[in-house]
Amino acid sequence: MAFHFEEGELLLIDKPLEWTSFDAVNFVRSFLKHCFKLKKLKVGHAGTLDPLATGLLLICTGKLTKKIQDLQDMDKVYTGTMLLGQTTPSFDLETEPDAFFPIENITPEKLEMARLQFIGEIEQTPPIYSAIKIDGKRAFLYARNNQDVIIKSRKITINKFELTSVNLPEISFQVACTKGTYIRSLINDFGVALNNGACLTSLRRTQIGHFNINNAVTIDQFRESVLHERSIDIS
Repeated sequence: MAFHFEEGELLLIDKPLEWTSFDAVNFVRSFLKHCFKLKKLKVGHAGTLDPLATGLLLICTGKLTKKIQDLQDMDKVYTGTMLLGQTTPSFDLETEPDAFFPIENITPEKLEMARLQFIGEIEQTPPIYSAIKIDGKRAFLYARNNQDVIIKSRKITINKFELTSVNLPEISFQVACTKGTYIRSLINDFGVALNNGACLTSLRRTQIGHFNINNAVTIDQFRESVLHERSIDIS
C-alpha cells in the first residue's frame, strides 16, 4: 500500500487509554515529518475523545484536513459502562466521588422508564470538565481552579440508548447519537432521572458514520505499517 500523506490520507486510529486526541495527532504529525523528512505537514482529528475513552479516532493529513468538518458532522456510536450509586464532578473516573446513593430501590422498570427519557432530541449540558471554551478558556481549567462557570445547554439527538447488561451497580450500554453529544453528561443525567447517581466508568467509540473500529489500527500498528512501506528504521 502506498501512502500519500501530503496529498491527504484518512487514518482510522484506535486511540489508546489515557492519550488525548491531540496526543494522537501530535504523534502522527511528528512521526510522519521525521519519517518523510517534511518541514510541514497538516494533521488534524475529526472529533475529540476524552483521555479515559478509547476507540475510533479519525485523523486527516495534508489536503484531506479540509474534510474534517464533514467528518465531525457524522453520527457516532459508543459502548461503555457506568456505575450507579455515586456521582463525580467530572461525571467519570477522572475525579473522586462526591456523593453516594443507595441502589436497593433500582428496579428494571425504573431503569427502562429512565432510559426512554433520553431517546430522541434532548437538551444536554456539557460537563464542566470538558474542552469547551468559555471566554477563550477551556472549561476544565475553570473546574480545576474551583471556579464556577455557566455552560449553555445544547440540543442533541440520541438515536439509540440500550442497556446491554445490568449487573448492579454496573451497567453496560450502547449509544448512537449526533455530533456534540457528551456521553458523560448522558450517564450523569440518567442517574438524575433515576433519582440516584451514576458516573461513566469506561467508554469506547466504535463507529463514526460508516467508519468502524474494526477497520482501525493501533498507534503501534500504524507506525509499523509506515515503516514497512518505507523499509526504513528510525528507532
